[in-house]
Amino acid sequence: MNETVDVVVIGGGPAGATVSTLLAQQGLKVRLFEREHFPRFHIGESLIPETYWVLKRLNMLPKMQASRFVKKYSVQFVNSRGKESAPFYFWDNKPHECSQTWQVVRSEFDQMMLDNAREHGVEALEGARVHEVLFDPTTSLGASGADPGRAVGVSVKIGDGPLHEVRAKVVVDASGQNGLISNKLRLRVWDPVLNKGAIWTYWEGAYRDQAKDEGATVVLQTPDKKGWFWYIPQHDNIVSVGVVAPFDYLFKGRGPFEQTYEEEVERCVGVKERVSKATRVTGYFATKDYSYRSKKVSGDGWVMIGDAWGFLDPLYSSGVLLALKSGELAADAIVAGLAKGDTGAAQLGQWDADFNRGVDRMRRLVCEYYDGLSFGNFIQKYPEHRGTVTDLLIGDLFTERVDKVWAPLETTYAADKQPIPAWNIGTPVTDAPEKANELFLPDDIGRRVV
Repeated sequence: MNETVDVVVIGGGPAGATVSTLLAQQGLKVRLFEREHFPRFHIGESLIPETYWVLKRLNMLPKMQASRFVKKYSVQFVNSRGKESAPFYFWDNKPHECSQTWQVVRSEFDQMMLDNAREHGVEALEGARVHEVLFDPTTSLGASGADPGRAVGVSVKIGDGPLHEVRAKVVVDASGQNGLISNKLRLRVWDPVLNKGAIWTYWEGAYRDQAKDEGATVVLQTPDKKGWFWYIPQHDNIVSVGVVAPFDYLFKGRGPFEQTYEEEVERCVGVKERVSKATRVTGYFATKDYSYRSKKVSGDGWVMIGDAWGFLDPLYSSGVLLALKSGELAADAIVAGLAKGDTGAAQLGQWDADFNRGVDRMRRLVCEYYDGLSFGNFIQKYPEHRGTVTDLLIGDLFTERVDKVWAPLETTYAADKQPIPAWNIGTPVTDAPEKANELFLPDDIGRRVV
């Protein structure tokens, strides 16, 4: 059975749901294949305010506003000595309803996003495993062996059914870290510095601030400055608490995840106090996350978005924003391209350079934190830049206006501070076949899939 649609989307997470919804809004025939059955667990639970604008285009705002998700108005940092920064209130910098966002349970949020796509006319199929992206080697440069040619569809197996082909004018890879196209074309580059691991669990009855501070994300540096904790309040009186640190520190020569986690909590007084009266309600989750990007976002007839394109350290909760934003930009490029009969690499990836520059800004802020940046000290010295720092924290990344913060930041550097290596001098996937991001789930995973 061979079929033809306008666009095939591989993956039903936030990136895939975004691009498919926006395409369907323009009357295109979109078929989305998601290999899992929703709801399913996923990490990445804290939204940042700039997701608002994409959620608005998706007609998701009323659903978010009616949801049980905890409202988030700020982010706060606690240094290695336990000193708390003043909260960065998003509203103070941008008095607009976009400055209130949410702490989400991803199984619920992702289900809402996929259901919303269906409501807009997307044919979204779950339990549908895409086996490969189909390329026509007689097109583009494929005949000369420089690339596989134009993407023309996918082969897919739905449930226990037979393998069949679906042809499309454009294939969107939103397959997450599996990265079907990136892996096939060997496009992934591992970041040279951002290689972290995480261990986390969920607590009931842990400490919460009051009023508008109840939903704040708190980032707590560990006393030895080797890592940091996230502290994310969720609904049903649950708090997600995780520790992030370099692989070797967190996993090499240490005990089981439970032991390592409890050792880190014991050392971090701010976390220990916050969970002292709480009850742990799940086992321990762990992940080994290498940050990475792909050498390009598009080729003839195909485009990559979300984690299929790249993954950035979770320090500032940028994951869902980058998924939504890349999905939006790709959708606009596809709609314009189909309208003029151009689905070449340049058209589908016309947003590549600007998007990479935005991710560079967030990556630099991440690296600066790991190099010892104290937001409190910086704002104390340069109070006029508080607004710009807040802009970066809310995800306002895709504008040169925020670049004015870097020069004053550099005046705070130690004399021997080394420049931050660029992401693209990292290790190509072809030179590190042993590298892979891994997720470890506890046996009681069902308690966090709602």
